[in-house]
Amino acid sequence: MQYRRLGNSGLSVSVLGLGTNAFGSRADRETSIRIIHRALDRGINFIDTANIYSGSESERIIGEALAGRRHEVVLATKAGLVRGEGPNDRGSSRFHLQRELEESLRRLRTDYIDLYQIHTFDPYTPLEETLRTLDDMVRSGKVRYIGASNYAAWELMKALGISDRLGLVRFISVQPCYSLADRTPELELVPLCLDQGVGIIPYFPLAGGILTGKYSASSVPPGSRADKDPNFARRLDGERIALGEKVARLAQEAGCSASALSLAWLLERPAVSTVIAGATRVEQLEENLQSLSVSLDAEMRRELDRISEPFRYGPPFAVYRLA
Repeated sequence: MQYRRLGNSGLSVSVLGLGTNAFGSRADRETSIRIIHRALDRGINFIDTANIYSGSESERIIGEALAGRRHEVVLATKAGLVRGEGPNDRGSSRFHLQRELEESLRRLRTDYIDLYQIHTFDPYTPLEETLRTLDDMVRSGKVRYIGASNYAAWELMKALGISDRLGLVRFISVQPCYSLADRTPELELVPLCLDQGVGIIPYFPLAGGILTGKYSASSVPPGSRADKDPNFARRLDGERIALGEKVARLAQEAGCSASALSLAWLLERPAVSTVIAGATRVEQLEENLQSLSVSLDAEMRRELDRISEPFRYGPPFAVYRLA
């Protein structure tokens, strides 16, 4: 396994992380625990979850799986998206974040979070309030580092500026949707992260399975994310499905899977610290790990850049915001 610093912090993370939003839903408890243990055995130390994944079951399963192995893991979770019907059941207020942190700690069976991330920008709470709350969490020892997710470049830069001005802890990472099927972060977010020393943690690195080549214009595989999640199925479009088919052909020529080729391309992108790839089977995890042995030559790199160039522009593949 290879490791990189997360942004300009001193924290080292495996270049391939484990995304867990399917744990407790598309992957049952037993399968999820097997995946976690195999990931740790293969050198993956970065596990990413959130308080809302699978109705919080993801955090509960991770807490159970890490019994006796918590010290091996850089554990990341998030808060800020909608948790309930109440007026304070969402957002980045001190009220909401403090409550959610305590509940995440309980479910994860730990007394600290390595990377606590704001799941999306909150336009209704002053950033000073959010950042002072996060600073207090770090000073208390319950959080070690902080990150952002689904922030636009201007939102992230504003937060960094406030932290610098007030002497508060800084975001060391940001999670955007980023892949061959969504290169919109390259327009503003990547240059900002390179300038400010913020590590990028791409989510949906395989565009929800599109970049595995398993989808076609006429069929959706049974059991796939698009089959089980109607909201995700709406993200499928002809252009991205065609991209997935092109990537699959290139991967066949290169003698690897489309997943491994897509992840290998993303691992080379500037400012990327770790890529969180999800898995619903142990075999899927092993396939993702193959990306670490894929070496892109200049011709392959140019061709992947060329066929994905249109996805630098237009709407992103996914972004999660408060209504």
